[in-house]
Amino acid sequence: MKVTALLIICSCLMLGSLGKPQFPEQEKDPKFWNKWAQRTLTNALTLQSLNKNEAKNLILFLGDGMGVPTVTAARILKGQLNGQSGEETQLEMDKFPFVSLAKTYNTNAQVPDSAGTATAYLCGVKANEGTVGVSAAAVRTQCNTMHGNEVTSILRWAKDAGKSVGIVTTTRVNHATPSAAYAHSVDRDWYSDNEMPADALKDGCKDIARQLFENIPNIDVIMGGGRKYMFPKNKSDVEYPGVAKHSGTRKDGRNLVQEWTDRMKDKKGYYVWNKKQLLSLNPNNVDYLLGLFEPADLPYDLERNSETDPSLTEMVEVAIKILRKNHRGFYLLVEGGRIDHGHHEGKAKMALHEAVEMDRAIGRADLMTSTHDTMTIVTADHSHVFNFGGYTVRGNTIFGLAPMLSDVDQKSFTAIIYGNGPGYKLVNGARENVSTVDIHKNNYQAQAAVPLSMETHGGEDVAVFAKGPLAHLLHGVHEQNYIPHVMAYAACIGQNKEHCMSRSGSAGLRPVLSSIVALLTVTRLLC
Repeated sequence: MKVTALLIICSCLMLGSLGKPQFPEQEKDPKFWNKWAQRTLTNALTLQSLNKNEAKNLILFLGDGMGVPTVTAARILKGQLNGQSGEETQLEMDKFPFVSLAKTYNTNAQVPDSAGTATAYLCGVKANEGTVGVSAAAVRTQCNTMHGNEVTSILRWAKDAGKSVGIVTTTRVNHATPSAAYAHSVDRDWYSDNEMPADALKDGCKDIARQLFENIPNIDVIMGGGRKYMFPKNKSDVEYPGVAKHSGTRKDGRNLVQEWTDRMKDKKGYYVWNKKQLLSLNPNNVDYLLGLFEPADLPYDLERNSETDPSLTEMVEVAIKILRKNHRGFYLLVEGGRIDHGHHEGKAKMALHEAVEMDRAIGRADLMTSTHDTMTIVTADHSHVFNFGGYTVRGNTIFGLAPMLSDVDQKSFTAIIYGNGPGYKLVNGARENVSTVDIHKNNYQAQAAVPLSMETHGGEDVAVFAKGPLAHLLHGVHEQNYIPHVMAYAACIGQNKEHCMSRSGSAGLRPVLSSIVALLTVTRLLC
């Protein structure tokens, strides 16, 4: 059996090497690789001059479910979309000078969920799965365990320090990731009071949509989906008036959007629900923005109507233009949230295109900010049981078949494969012959080893890419809750402020400037 398998692999590799090479001719020359390595070495040596400036701005890009295999596959896809073989391509996050790993487990879960992890990288403490903005002393679904166990997020710390703050997501704005920035809930699924049990409401717990507007009432920019959770039950949606599932859900009869609009009418606040309205705004005349573009989550980028639905990149650009007007700087949370959804559905093509779009948004943010005063971090909350292999040749389409047959059932298999999920299929009691189906369609569910209606998260560490002031503090392997502490330290907000009066860079100028001002004041009084 081993000999047979080896012959199959060797024959496939030989076939892949025949004809036109699948890589540039220059790669045959050792000088090509040596020069590339020397350029990389030269750039690496410049990192010895560490950026110790104070971070005026903080940006966190969170790829929900974007484990390392997803990063690699997205890199290949990005290159192939640009006509390259893909493997040699650089993602924007690949260009960040510092990379570390984060351990993602929840306090009560080896393989985490997005709520407990969000509490870690936003609030600085690890928490139980399914809970947001509360410590591990709070128990999921038990309202009476929440009070006294609330924890605040770096978005709140930044707001309290006078910075502008924003949330941009491709999911509902009250989904697990963004909700940890402003809410305290023992259940991530309490989107509106309609989803809450009666005893929780009786005990004083609030739904997450309500908390979005009440806990930190002046969040400067909020963009994503989730319209239906803001409106009274059965109120027709503005975009889908005839679709019952998109109607309002609130039992308390409140119209949270109208309440926000009324509160912000004299504060240059604007509510928009489609791309045309968003892009028609002049950011210079906008101080507060609420953009709710779908009743629930935004569509996948591959299915997005480019005429009516803004892309993540477009939302990020508008957000930064509004937030950067504050001379004290800003904090911005950006979530590529539907990477996770694509993987759960076994739709690798959807997931990877979402990751590529998030990378475009990272590139746009890079053009609009400076590493001199902006710390940018790109990471994931958790991974998935997603991978790709099968000895594919260089330049093989990332969504293609492996160049070999199984030596067990003599059938083709996809390079991308999930450990579990809805892609598990049997035909007449045997594994599906994928060479007879269209594996390139957008909604194709990649093969999975174990049948599940929804694929699961993975438990391995995730990458943390960092650049800007004090980005070197992210190194090695850390607990996930370390991330907001680093960001707060870099920006002199939250509990880390003492160092700000003495360290080098812009922050270090403060005592000198204050001394000069004091001296001039005394001189003027004496004269």
